[in-house]
Amino acid sequence: MLQLNAKLKALIAKLWDRFWSGGISNPLSAIEQITYLLFMKQLDELDLKREKDAEFTGDTYTSRFVGSYYLPQDRARVLELEKPKPGETSVDKISREQEIKRLAIDKSTLRWSHFKELPATDMLNHVQTRVFPFIKDLNGDDSTFTRHMANAVFIIPSANLLQGAIQIIEDIFIEIERDARESGHLHQDIQGDVYEMLLNEISSAGKNGQFRTPRHIIKLVSELVNPQLGHRICDPACGTAGFLLDAYQYIITQLAKQKTKKGHTFEPDEDGFIRTSVSGQLTQDNKDILEQSLHGFDFDSTMVRLALMNLMMHGIDNPRIDYQDTLSKSFTEEGDYDIIMANPPFTGSIDKSDINESLLLNTTKTELLFTERIFTLLKTGGTAGIIIPQGVLFGSSGAFVAARRKLVEETELKAVISMPSGVFKPYAGVATAILVFTRGGKTENTWFYNLTNDGLSLDDKRQRIPGSQLPDVVEQWRARDAQKFVGDRKANHFFVPAQEIRDKSYDLSFNRYSTIEHEKTVHDEPKAILQKLKMLENKIQSGINELEGILG
Repeated sequence: MLQLNAKLKALIAKLWDRFWSGGISNPLSAIEQITYLLFMKQLDELDLKREKDAEFTGDTYTSRFVGSYYLPQDRARVLELEKPKPGETSVDKISREQEIKRLAIDKSTLRWSHFKELPATDMLNHVQTRVFPFIKDLNGDDSTFTRHMANAVFIIPSANLLQGAIQIIEDIFIEIERDARESGHLHQDIQGDVYEMLLNEISSAGKNGQFRTPRHIIKLVSELVNPQLGHRICDPACGTAGFLLDAYQYIITQLAKQKTKKGHTFEPDEDGFIRTSVSGQLTQDNKDILEQSLHGFDFDSTMVRLALMNLMMHGIDNPRIDYQDTLSKSFTEEGDYDIIMANPPFTGSIDKSDINESLLLNTTKTELLFTERIFTLLKTGGTAGIIIPQGVLFGSSGAFVAARRKLVEETELKAVISMPSGVFKPYAGVATAILVFTRGGKTENTWFYNLTNDGLSLDDKRQRIPGSQLPDVVEQWRARDAQKFVGDRKANHFFVPAQEIRDKSYDLSFNRYSTIEHEKTVHDEPKAILQKLKMLENKIQSGINELEGILG
């Protein structure tokens, strides 16, 4: 992560300020427009690199920017013009060819490196009417990306804003190159981190109703569910795809560890987790497997586009993110996934008439319905790691108890990890928990852990502090031995037998099972207390007498 790169942070802040002062004050609209520009820049850089690599290796590479491009509204006309007319003259043929040529756009003019040099007014028109349509259908008419970009709109209103934003992005990429050179990180990874910084600006400022799961908590969930190459992985409420991205990076890290020489160690990051560079670790076969394995859904079309861009910025060429409300009647998938990682919406409810018939809990609360939806999406033997508000752990109404009963009786409920209320600050204060469960297993004992320090202060500033328990959660999780049923109930982690959970109305709160040891307070004897009071009274009186003597 580049949180300590002050120059990049300053450039990102400058980019935000540029958009707000330029008339795009809605943060989601701003980041969409920024994303499109970043993507245009990245596309050009990546294409030029592949051309150079092919030249060096002697391989063949066909650039995306070679040949002609026709705008969608002109394609039917071009197809018509390409067909010779019966009895046409040579003059007719020349006229037809000239019309085709007029409609053709030289793809080389759609490169970032070309249009950034245009005068500001020409640049705005060129990007609006030519480059942006080219970007929207980049992967072909049948791709997920093109389908979800269909309603995307380029709304940068002025030539001055566009030109200024392009210059700042140029400066950002110069700093990325410098950082990559000096730190040894890969350019692709740093660029992905820059995009994470941009996304973080939305949530940290509390500028919209949705918020992102903190990245270090996402990493913890990955460690708990252990996704592997070949697993089908899903987030049914994916937002900007943070969970899918970390699953991708986690798997690449495991592959990198397998390739390294014996004795080589990887340094943990600032959160205490090991994540290696992304871009250089994959064979094409593994890359294809991974890209086909990651699936996300969200019912906000803007978030779907941001998720697609987020994954593409991190080197996932063909992400599989779809616009779907996974609680609604229109969603039909079931039993398809090996791993589910999610932080579904905490609050709110869904119209009862639109709830999918497969969801049997008698409730409209989304936090409960999503636990059931995630259960239905898992294959037998599949594992989920999900974040829920702690109210789900102990709510006494029928739907809350039924949801917990389902987890205990119909899955192997492996872990309940309680987290403090500050984890989602500054934009949400609710206390949360992580549930880990496997469909088709049997709950015999559930592991509880009380996390009180996630490595950041629990106030709105969320500054780094010592004593993070995140590495300990992972260490204790991997070292647990459910067969022994051991655990000191005075400690911050222990096992609880399923029968005990049943006996307590399926309550899953940590404090329901922990033993709190109160320190004994030692009091003096009454006579000793009275003697101390007399001594204090004498001392006070002596002071008063002395003061009176001074005052005369």
